[in-house]
Amino acid sequence: MITLTFLIYLAGMLAIGIVAYRRTQNLSDYVLGGRNLGPMPSALSAGASDMSGWLLLGLPGYAMSAGYGAFWLAGGLLIGTWLNWLLVAQRLRVYSQYADDALTLPAFFEKRFQDSNHSLRVISAIFVLVFFLFYTSSGLVAGGKLFETVFGFDYQLAVIVGAIAVISYTLFGGYLAVSWTDVVQGLLMAAALIIVPLIAMGEVGGMSATWAAMEAKNPELLDAFTNADGTSITLIGTLSLLGWGLGYFGQPHILARFKGITSKDDVPTARRIAVIWSGLTMTGACLVGFAATGYLDAPLGDTETVFMVLVDALFHPVIAGILLAAILAAVMSTADSQLLVSSSALAEDFYKTLFNQKASQKQLVMVGRIAVVVIALIATFLAMDKNSKVLELVSYAWAGFGAAFGPALILSLYWKRMNKVGALAGIIVGGITVVVWKQLSGGWFDVYEIIPGILFALVAIVIASLATAPPSDSVVTTFEEVDAMIKDDTPSPAVSATS
Repeated sequence: MITLTFLIYLAGMLAIGIVAYRRTQNLSDYVLGGRNLGPMPSALSAGASDMSGWLLLGLPGYAMSAGYGAFWLAGGLLIGTWLNWLLVAQRLRVYSQYADDALTLPAFFEKRFQDSNHSLRVISAIFVLVFFLFYTSSGLVAGGKLFETVFGFDYQLAVIVGAIAVISYTLFGGYLAVSWTDVVQGLLMAAALIIVPLIAMGEVGGMSATWAAMEAKNPELLDAFTNADGTSITLIGTLSLLGWGLGYFGQPHILARFKGITSKDDVPTARRIAVIWSGLTMTGACLVGFAATGYLDAPLGDTETVFMVLVDALFHPVIAGILLAAILAAVMSTADSQLLVSSSALAEDFYKTLFNQKASQKQLVMVGRIAVVVIALIATFLAMDKNSKVLELVSYAWAGFGAAFGPALILSLYWKRMNKVGALAGIIVGGITVVVWKQLSGGWFDVYEIIPGILFALVAIVIASLATAPPSDSVVTTFEEVDAMIKDDTPSPAVSATS
């Protein structure tokens, strides 16, 4: 029964991909769906592509081992979601379209600062590809654990099966397929994360009985200021958990949803939907871990399988198949978005920029589809290590994007004195800081690498911009026009048919 449910689910996602394929005519359609997605699909797609397999594997597992301390992580992410929609979404939607209809984040940086030698675009694209390899592999690890646990597949075979499923509809439909499937997958993830903890806590005897069971096993789990071993959560530990929220400003696959929304006027509605969805799902994920602590008698060898273990124990195979498909939904909804952004970086930011500036739309879409396969194959290879932890892979990639692109994007949208040199300095310093800091340990080196990465990137942008010539008059004029357009509630510029 579970196998049949999974097959039906995969067939449905592939069908959506085929429908989207018929509506994909050019690179703008493939990368951003022609900038014609409403607030509901934009919000759910941003949330589903954001949360990935870690929402149903990593976060419940962390909540099971850390208890109330998991709320620091979930709280930081919820605040980050809200601030990203509040500070970035409208301005990026307008500015990216105004800047010669920039489809990708590297393209936006190039056109924002009128970088004629393409250095800003190419360096940005390199960081996109490097960190997305780790991010995509984390999703395939989650998929591998799912198929291994549910069907008893060999882990390596399970990773390959998951990779094929994701490639199939991303390859065909591009942004539309990814966004439409994300709506289905986002709703399925939310339903699963509400139903499973409620049923599990009901089996334990209710919420109060669940807390009592947690206290009986380890009272430290009910204290948000202590670790499971009874030691106090340090300032470094608290900042590291809250610091996850800072990463939102630099995630290309989430930012793409801001650029693809129909109008900046749809952003407030989408923001409310996104924040409600994120709050519900992250609360549900934490409750899964808490409920499992009270429900399960024996500890799990791998806490990241806790959602699957609960579903298998509590539900009829038909219902279990639907709920477990939520994990596949989480994996697919993020991996497809990551593959799409990576492939668009290769097609738009490398192939067209460096090798074939006169490439036709059909050629660019074909290059993008080939890139999907190549990147997925490399990510699959990286995911073959059975001991990989989903949350660890996600945290590294999340920090890389947040530090490399977050400060550069925020300042590029709000500070007209920022110039190309400052943008380059911020992207390079932020990305490299994350890579180097990750290798260090002890004292403040134990803080989550996104925090020093963002701080050093901000300093680098400000110093480099002020120490070099100010941006040209045309760059400043464009910034002022966009700023006035947003403040005066002027409609967004129309995208030409040939864009």
